[in-house]
Amino acid sequence: MSLRHGLLGLLAEGPASGYDLARRFQEVLGQIWPAQHPKIYAELRRLTDQGLIEVDTEGPRRRKAYRITDAGLDEIRDWLNTGEIDHTMRVQSLLRSLFFWLMDPDDLRRRLDEEARFFAESAARYRAYANAKDRGEFGDSPQVRSMRVTIEAGVRLYQALADWAEWAKTVSPPSTPRDISADQ
Repeated sequence: MSLRHGLLGLLAEGPASGYDLARRFQEVLGQIWPAQHPKIYAELRRLTDQGLIEVDTEGPRRRKAYRITDAGLDEIRDWLNTGEIDHTMRVQSLLRSLFFWLMDPDDLRRRLDEEARFFAESAARYRAYANAKDRGEFGDSPQVRSMRVTIEAGVRLYQALADWAEWAKTVSPPSTPRDISADQ
């Protein structure tokens, strides 16, 4: 997903400022797709220049709220229907696992305990959010139903990673870290 399309999708829900959009990214996508304020504001300028969004209102301290244009709606719909999907997942924990053989077994166990705890807590946080949505605390709009699908993916991904970290603790690590300098 590109930041561009994420912003267009959020603005399709209604006008919002850059600050509001950054908060929504954090609230909805948090650890899955983080967005930094400077990148959001730069992308909002580009989207405005391209006519995909426009300034809805300008408030105190030059705070602008943006709204999506018809061209912006066409762009997001085209991306949803025909855009190539990037299935890349960058999970640093998995990259590190490739090099577990370099770790002291006690350090590895501590690291995996931390990973399992982090992923289980993240899954629980998303599960609580899903339960609140299922109780109807956020209404039943198409946006809420779509968000519920996204939250379920978060629950399942984080639970799978928690299960993976627990499993990884059962795999025998090397008895001592390999001395790679001896091999060179």
